Amino acid sequence: MIPDSLRQLLDATQGQREAEWQGRRVLLFNADWGELAVSLQGAQVLHFRPASEHGDGWLWVTSTPQAVPGTIRGGIPVCWPWFADESPDGRGPMHGTARQAEWRLDGVDDEDEGVEVHFSPTTRLDEQLTPRVVIHASARRLHVELITEHLGETPVKLTAALHTYFTVAHAHQCRIEGLAGARYLDKRLDFSEAHQQGELGVRGPLDRIYESNRPLVLDDGVRRFKIAKQGSDSTVVWHPDTDLPGDTPTDAGHRFLCVEAACTRIDPVWLVPGAQHLLATTLTHEDMPQ
Repeated sequence: MIPDSLRQLLDATQGQREAEWQGRRVLLFNADWGELAVSLQGAQVLHFRPASEHGDGWLWVTSTPQAVPGTIRGGIPVCWPWFADESPDGRGPMHGTARQAEWRLDGVDDEDEGVEVHFSPTTRLDEQLTPRVVIHASARRLHVELITEHLGETPVKLTAALHTYFTVAHAHQCRIEGLAGARYLDKRLDFSEAHQQGELGVRGPLDRIYESNRPLVLDDGVRRFKIAKQGSDSTVVWHPDTDLPGDTPTDAGHRFLCVEAACTRIDPVWLVPGAQHLLATTLTHEDMPQ
């Protein structure tokens, strides 16, 4: 589900250009392979639609985002160098510093039936770690990589997420296949532990961290998204149901569901000096070739 104002910018785009949306610079692509919109605040994918599809695209984004320096709810926020409220001192911003920061466009590589786009932050976001984001968009898939490099001198604990908001027909019609039997922590129940009985159907509010690196399918009764990932043993599933955040219009709350590739308290990454970590998510439709 794409806001009308962003839709108008994409309709006025031929090829590649930068524009301003909601006080932020955005990078826009409207090409033979499809459409892509990325905010340079946070290197955040806001919209993706392959040319073979019609309608709103694969990702939901709010039409009423917070004013800068606040963040944009929707698309694929980059949560780094910590997930949720897990900052080392307990005082950092929710989901880390990367999503509020300004990023630069480092390069655009045209590919067969698509594009590869590279981003890095304009300022240092951590004393020892540095991130990069690489986005591959094509007529067949959307692939997002978050690459963390350790340039310091002592080991560092890292948590992170690619916080994907899928556009769905209705959250309560959704079924996520591939989590049956997985252990999870339920944030709504003070992180109590349980195991998923059968496949996951969404019938109300959810905020769970599943211990799983399996590929998944999100079925909303209309489309079936295939969700694969790398460098992650946590899958976060989140939907607030009727308890919507203030930046989410009431009539839009049922139109998204978050299924996230993450490294969380279940599987934090310890990076040693000189090491790298790759967290990635790959989205396709079940009937599309890989």
